[in-house]
Amino acid sequence: MIEQDKHSQTLTRLVLISLLLAMVVIGLGAYTRLTHAGLGCPDWPTCYGLIDVPETSIQIAAAEQAYPERPVEPAKAWNEMIHRYFAGSLGLLIAAIALLSLRLRYSKNSSFRYPLFLPLSILCLVIFQAALGMWTVTLKLMPIVVMGHLLGGFTTLCLLFLLYLRIKATTRTQRKSQVELPLKKYTRYAFVGITILTAQIALGGWTSSNYAAMSCVELPICQGDWLSDLNFAQSFELIPPEQDSYEFGHLAHNERVTIHVTHRLGAIITSIFLTWLAVSIFIKTSTALTKKSAIALLVLLVIQISLGVSNIWFSLPLNVAVAHNLVAACLMLSLITLTYQLKQNSEESLNE
Repeated sequence: MIEQDKHSQTLTRLVLISLLLAMVVIGLGAYTRLTHAGLGCPDWPTCYGLIDVPETSIQIAAAEQAYPERPVEPAKAWNEMIHRYFAGSLGLLIAAIALLSLRLRYSKNSSFRYPLFLPLSILCLVIFQAALGMWTVTLKLMPIVVMGHLLGGFTTLCLLFLLYLRIKATTRTQRKSQVELPLKKYTRYAFVGITILTAQIALGGWTSSNYAAMSCVELPICQGDWLSDLNFAQSFELIPPEQDSYEFGHLAHNERVTIHVTHRLGAIITSIFLTWLAVSIFIKTSTALTKKSAIALLVLLVIQISLGVSNIWFSLPLNVAVAHNLVAACLMLSLITLTYQLKQNSEESLNE
């Protein structure tokens, strides 16, 4: 039993470390994308055939002879490789989590039913993420692949967080809490909120991967006769025309304006819905923990809106743009926390 407890503690620590590392990987991915370093290394998983970056004159000459279309830029190459190092480390941690989960689930001495499907799903996802990382390079930053890679990173983070919540719920002594029947219906609304926020994050990824972040440089609306520029027919084609490279975008200005405007409208819809959800739950709940979760959701939402406005107002400063990605991840985790609390509450009410 003592050994079992040690394994359980190890699993919890591994999941927590993986959570932190996943957040770092998301930040590094945003930094790599925003510094235009996605093709800093023209091959995968190596960089010009090396496990690090060509830096000596001999290495640079050999690299540029092998890849004449992509001159060596050490700063961009290091941005890309550091992202790969951290992503690879995260993959190894997730593999360890899956193996330890298998051991705990089928241990004869285990008194808890540890989650197994979730860690195995995360492992499969991170393998697919590696494939998306490869396709990002080999398909020369095709927007749908770049957006998919971004969503895969967010999904990995969210599933790791859900696994942490499940493990804590499994191993701790369950205490009956006050069942709040008026909040039961808000569980469905919270899931709707997750769907809306996911769509908005995907729109953000589509905006970034098509280099449309600065297509509208005025607030609160775009400059000029932007309404006549809207072109939805070609702005959201998932399979783009074949290009030698999609770096710096392939769409016309009016199509980028359309994507940017859609992202802004999505931000308004997301903000209104999440504000209503958080305020409604805060008013109706009598549980301090749920109130704190609702407040956290509101605070993060205000910060995210401020960062989005700052991106336009200050012409996409690097630190603000990276923070916009990280706070989006925190906002999703906050919404998942609130949803999980509401769902647990609903299940308790059914068992009463």
